[in-house]
Amino acid sequence: MSSWLDYTINGLIVGNVYALVAVGLALIFGVSRLINFAQGSIYLVGAYIGWVAVVQLHTPLPLTIIFVAVVAALVGLIIERFGLRPLQNSVRIAPLLATIGISFVLDQLVMLTFSPNPRALPSQLPDVRFQVGGGTIGPLDLLIAGVGISSALMLFVFLRYTKLGWAVRAASQDRDAAMQMGVDVNRVNQTVFGIAAALGGVSGLLVGMYYNQIDTAMSLQATLKGVVAEVVGGAGNVPGAVVGSLLLGLVESYGVAVFGTSYRNLFAFLLLVVVLVLRPNGLFASARQAPPEPLTGTFIAPSRPVRIPRWALLVVAAVFAILPLLPVSFYMLQTLINAWLLGMLALSLTLVAGTIGQVSLGHAALLAIGAYTSALLSLTLAVPVGLAIIAGGLMSAALGTILISPSFRLRGHYVSIATLAIGEIVSLVILNWESVTRGPIGISGIPPLSLFGYELTSPTSIYWFSFAVMVVLALLQARLLGSHLGRSFRAIRDDDVAARAYGLSLNRYKSLAFIFGGFAAGVSGGIAAHLYSYINHETFNTQQSILALTVVILGGLGNVVGAIVGAVALVGLPEVFRIAAEYRILIYGIVLLLLVRFRPQGLLGTM
Repeated sequence: MSSWLDYTINGLIVGNVYALVAVGLALIFGVSRLINFAQGSIYLVGAYIGWVAVVQLHTPLPLTIIFVAVVAALVGLIIERFGLRPLQNSVRIAPLLATIGISFVLDQLVMLTFSPNPRALPSQLPDVRFQVGGGTIGPLDLLIAGVGISSALMLFVFLRYTKLGWAVRAASQDRDAAMQMGVDVNRVNQTVFGIAAALGGVSGLLVGMYYNQIDTAMSLQATLKGVVAEVVGGAGNVPGAVVGSLLLGLVESYGVAVFGTSYRNLFAFLLLVVVLVLRPNGLFASARQAPPEPLTGTFIAPSRPVRIPRWALLVVAAVFAILPLLPVSFYMLQTLINAWLLGMLALSLTLVAGTIGQVSLGHAALLAIGAYTSALLSLTLAVPVGLAIIAGGLMSAALGTILISPSFRLRGHYVSIATLAIGEIVSLVILNWESVTRGPIGISGIPPLSLFGYELTSPTSIYWFSFAVMVVLALLQARLLGSHLGRSFRAIRDDDVAARAYGLSLNRYKSLAFIFGGFAAGVSGGIAAHLYSYINHETFNTQQSILALTVVILGGLGNVVGAIVGAVALVGLPEVFRIAAEYRILIYGIVLLLLVRFRPQGLLGTM
């Protein structure tokens, strides 16, 4: 019984931490209708600023908290002013992508400044425990609860009784009407970002003290948990974010009590998917709330796609085909093999996100399904590698479509969040299903690529194989997009209400898009598994999904040639600056920011 009380207390404490992140996200969404994926990076900044204050400056605890809150708030103000305000009149998807790019930049700057090695962040409170009923509670637990409750109260007073708080509420209810009534929306945005960043920074500090350790990988998990808590409560709903956070903390804590620590995150994302399926707008959103606007469709940047003559494409393809016969280095061939693999994933994503308008942030899960299927079939059943890769593509198409189907009724940001959650669930299932996937150990000794009994071990043969597969997939996709089915996909993307009025079944066409896209991603994952000879649950992570999204944005949403061009550019660009390999992710983030700011339609334009 006492242990359950301990788990309850722990769940409420952790929920309080999540609430500090989720409330900030809810405030920003309420005013800007934006899921701020950089909130976790501010949490990371807060943790490291706290480490500087505690370990280097030896500041007392109250001053440490104030110092972290002020610095984090300044970071939030800079993000709003220079990262997001220039995008106010841009397409709907641009600010979302910008926050992803900003998170890349912030995470890498922290890593380059402090190194990726974990650091101890000691608590500045006495290490004692008080008996409460059958459980125990410590001073830091009380501090976290106190900060959470007092922050919620101050926020309530601010929103309810101050003029600026009224302006925030007015802007959240109707931004245009608030502007017409003289509300300075830019000032409101600055205020909201400052408050949200301060809460996020303090949250990072408290979590660092709670676990006595910080590291540069804690950003993504904080973002995911904050987003889950916010969406469970109802996006933009501050009380809902608090309740959603506490619910999330309790579900995780009880899940750990019953099944073990490795299942902690699995329960969080399952909770999110269940809530999105049953109440797409969250637990505390009004049933009459207007459905969210799509991220693509009518909000895609108007552009005239760059039309490349067919003969020019044939010439370029021929040059790449004969490249291994020319005096080129092994290094260049290896780089291009990586580009072809990423190109297959980008083809998959540009069909799903660009052509039918379902922006996916969990596409790496399709890679993982294809990779594990192909690896297990070839290792345990001795299936020929070529057939195993095709089976991996088919399994990825079938299983991926089944998993993603609950999100077909969602729109706007909720689609991205649902796909993100499903991607994490797939990774966590792979981690915990040890009898099949071998859990955290991963699968090693995967047979090399082979075709018709001949092993493809030389760089030249691997290059030709991966290039040929990518070209075939690209030709099939181009043929598909030129057909009636492809035109139906684009009709659903452009206006799903009108498409439904004309008799198109949205779920059926979205399923078909995910089937075709899943097959391409699964084949890419299968080839990668045999190429690497070892995979585990972290081989295909969320960063891969974000990278693929960056590629399709770079090339042009829905553009087949653009996806390949984007893959070559994004794989090749960091190689050009290989002397600074540690800046690779930083380069990705800057490229993404520049794209959404100056050319949101991509290099070759949106199709």
